[in-house]
Amino acid sequence: MFQPLSLFLGLRYTRARHGQGFTRFIQRVSLVGLILGVAALILVGSVMNGFEAELKNRILSVVPQLEVTNEDSQQDTLADWQELIEGLPEFAGQRAVVPEVTTAGLVQGKQQLHAVSVQGVFPQHADSTIQLQPLREHLSAGQLDLSEGSYHVILGYSLAQQLNVWPGEQVRLVAAGGGIYTPLGLVPAQRLVTVAGVVRMQSEADQHLVVMNGADLARLLRMAKDRVTGVRYYFADPFQALPAAEQLQRQVAAPLQVKSWRENYGHLFDAVSMEKRMINLMLGLIIAVAAFNIVSSLMMVVQDKRSDIAILNTMGLAPHKLRRMIIMQGLTTGVIGSSLGLASGLLISAYVNEILRAFGVDLSFAGPAGLPVVIDAWQVSATVIAALSLTFLATLFPAWQASRVLPAHALRYE
Repeated sequence: MFQPLSLFLGLRYTRARHGQGFTRFIQRVSLVGLILGVAALILVGSVMNGFEAELKNRILSVVPQLEVTNEDSQQDTLADWQELIEGLPEFAGQRAVVPEVTTAGLVQGKQQLHAVSVQGVFPQHADSTIQLQPLREHLSAGQLDLSEGSYHVILGYSLAQQLNVWPGEQVRLVAAGGGIYTPLGLVPAQRLVTVAGVVRMQSEADQHLVVMNGADLARLLRMAKDRVTGVRYYFADPFQALPAAEQLQRQVAAPLQVKSWRENYGHLFDAVSMEKRMINLMLGLIIAVAAFNIVSSLMMVVQDKRSDIAILNTMGLAPHKLRRMIIMQGLTTGVIGSSLGLASGLLISAYVNEILRAFGVDLSFAGPAGLPVVIDAWQVSATVIAALSLTFLATLFPAWQASRVLPAHALRYE
């Protein structure tokens, strides 16, 4: 089969077993470095993507992704929320817009008192199934009974553990709003409520999550009938709430205010994003070291094969073809290393939990399913392309040096 001369010679020198042993050793080290670097980047990137997806699923599915509230100091509730929902724009990825009643508060158990964030939902609303779906999926104990008038609450797992209360038991809920002034001072709104269920989101939300019926919470806060504290958006991807918040803020007028999840939980995702960048940078150094090894090995090949290069030059092989020959030799190592690293990274990512369990690693901290893994095709492609690009750049200087070999000098003592 016909092959270009540069490709033929480059592959021949790559497969050659004679020559300096140290040069072959450096070539093998470069190959192993590329394999390890590409595989490690794919594996770690997939696991970090999985943790980021779990954060979005376990935290942003139960906290307000995007909400519109009334910031009027005199009256911070919404009376015409039905008209407000009808007049709000629809955004890409939007799943639902629901009314909400929220407040800060305290929950008193048998011996302890904890600050919580109380969310009031309206199960009778048309889009309530989307709002209650994550609670149903992560229900750990009890049942999701939030019927109006029952004063049932759903607690986060960590909060239930700290209070040592479980379904069927009662706790005292003290709300931050709704207090009344008496001759003895301010009396906060409070009531005994029954724990109907416990949800285990395995996230920060478990420590302060309390969910109850919105109408019951509104009565506890002594709000007027048919009033809510705001309306909440739900998106297919919570990150879609960020551009939607900027657009919505320009469309609503004071005293309405738009808030997104970034105000309370942005630091978590910023930390994950920074950690991903730093890990990718450190693992990328493995590929960079392998690329420098390719430079070293090719420079040794050029010095070792000066006579061969000079003979090819005297036989009429053009300098640009000599450069291609060296580039092909280096790219062969890059292609083989990137391909094996790609295959190894994808294989290990697919079975990382089974491999870790086989070595006796305890994965209980990550939940029953083990480490979350999300393989991003674009990220994998970028890793392979980056490895090949570094390999190509590493071949340019040795190729230029090979094209500058003078036949008279190289063959002087032959």
